[in-house]
Amino acid sequence: MLTFHHAPWSRSSSILWLLEELGVDYRIEIVDVRGEDGAPESYRAIHPHKKVPAIDHDNTIVTERAAISIYLGDVFAEAGLAPAIGDPRRATYLKWLVYADSVFDPAVAARVHGLVYGSNDYSFGTFDDMVNHVDRHLSQNDYVCGDDFTAADIQLGAAIGYTMDMMKVLPERPAFRAYLARTGARPAAKAAAAKDQEMAMRIPFFQKQFAER
Repeated sequence: MLTFHHAPWSRSSSILWLLEELGVDYRIEIVDVRGEDGAPESYRAIHPHKKVPAIDHDNTIVTERAAISIYLGDVFAEAGLAPAIGDPRRATYLKWLVYADSVFDPAVAARVHGLVYGSNDYSFGTFDDMVNHVDRHLSQNDYVCGDDFTAADIQLGAAIGYTMDMMKVLPERPAFRAYLARTGARPAAKAAAAKDQEMAMRIPFFQKQFAER
C-alpha cells in the first residue's frame, strides 16, 4: 500500500506529478498545512516538522522530495524514470535531483528575502551562479539526463515553473521556457495539475482566497 501525504498547491505537488508518471496505485491523505496551527500535531508521527511531502509505502515512511523521488524511482524501476545503479546517467540524475532542493530552492529563497551574501558564505552559493548553471545545462540538453525524461526533470521542472511563472523571481531564459513546454506537455503533468486544483478547492485557505476575488 502506498499512501501519499500531500498539501495541494505546495512543494509536494511535484511528488503528485511523479506518482502520476509512475502509473502506480496510491492513496492520498490531504494535509492542511495552511490551517491556523499548520498540520495537526498527530502528523508529527509521519514528519517531525509537520511538513509535506511524505509517503508511507508498506509501513516504510520516506520524507523529503529528493529522497522520495529516489526511492520511488528505484522501487518502481519498470517505469523508467530512474537510471539504474551502474548506468552512466545515474550520477547526473542524482546530482540534479538533490540540486533542486539543496541549491536551487535556498538560492531562490535568499533572493526573495533580500539576503546579501558572498559566494562562499552559504553552501548553496549565489543566485546568479545557480541560474547560469541551470541555464547552461538546459541549453545543451532537452532533459536533465540528455534525451531521456527522468524523475529529476519533475523536481527541476516544477521548481522552474513555480519560481519563474508564479513567484516571478527566476529570470526568463529561452532554455527555461522551452524546458517547461516539454515537461508541462506530458499527460501525467496535466493529470497531476488537474487533481491538485480539485484538492486545493477543498482547503479553507484557498476557498477563502477565491471567494474574495
